[in-house]
Amino acid sequence: MSAQAPNAVILIRALRFTPNPATAADNAFQSDAPEGQSGDATSARALAEMDALAAALREAGVTVHVFEDEDHTRPDSVFPNNWLSTHAGGYVAVYPMYASNRRHERRSDVLELLKSRYRVQTIVDYSGLEADGIFLEGTGAMVLDHVSRVAYAARSHRMDAHVLERFCTDFSYEPMAFDAVDSDGVPAYHTNVIACVGTEIALFALEMIRDEQRREQVRERLTVNGRTLIEITEDQVREFAGNAVELHGRTPEGRKRSILAMSARARRSLTDEQVALIEESCEIVAVDIPTIELAGGSVRCMIAGIHLDRRPSAEPELTPAVEGIDEDPHTVDGRDVADES
Repeated sequence: MSAQAPNAVILIRALRFTPNPATAADNAFQSDAPEGQSGDATSARALAEMDALAAALREAGVTVHVFEDEDHTRPDSVFPNNWLSTHAGGYVAVYPMYASNRRHERRSDVLELLKSRYRVQTIVDYSGLEADGIFLEGTGAMVLDHVSRVAYAARSHRMDAHVLERFCTDFSYEPMAFDAVDSDGVPAYHTNVIACVGTEIALFALEMIRDEQRREQVRERLTVNGRTLIEITEDQVREFAGNAVELHGRTPEGRKRSILAMSARARRSLTDEQVALIEESCEIVAVDIPTIELAGGSVRCMIAGIHLDRRPSAEPELTPAVEGIDEDPHTVDGRDVADES
């Protein structure tokens, strides 16, 4: 595991999926399901896309923990990175969510999995701030540079600057907040749709930061340590090119490799030159998820990275079985699901 790219992730296998009407007002990326398509059909297609992402990440050598969600009242539960983040040194953060129907996406069994399989020292829970009407939606609202310890954050309903400052104080990041808007003046609802920070590269729609001075400050901070900046356009942002995440995998022979996970739609929007720059340090793993993207998020939103040290397997008393969890790609809740999707 590198500081920036985790080698293990959490995915939520949501059995009932639909674009969330409670988030449509401020999410310009969100769309309705095709007219005439039933809810069951939408859910089935999304489920197949979730399983395809899990399979692609496992094939790339990434450890994938899958949790099932049967609750039909959690339409966005497939996006766990908004309520959870993990950090080196055994730290976990739990976040306050803007949409009231998203707040019960937070799951104690996910936290128990982390505590049982990984070394967790402290869980910092900011969710009580929801009662005060202030929000910080995790690594959706922030794009974290774990190497240089910078938290890039676009101001929106879902990113309160006071909570950002508090998070940065607690977790030792430098806050770098800015305004980012599209050509119609609509703010980016989440920072991770316009930016992806990797170890050696960053994809960033700097043109959406209209304040020239702030734009150049962000540019300088991204590149000061030699990182290659790949500027993406607003049109590419609308194709989810910014909603990517670097992960640490292994080849079948056991060699380490860096991958950049994104959707197939995002990959198609990149120019040949941009792809070449990415592939100097990362292998692109692209999965087609058009149904999930109707909800206004893409591959990055689906992944909660685990930046924690794994507990030694030689300590069975510290790694109890957790109901509902299995790293085997063919089982969830102990059932064989290889043919279900």
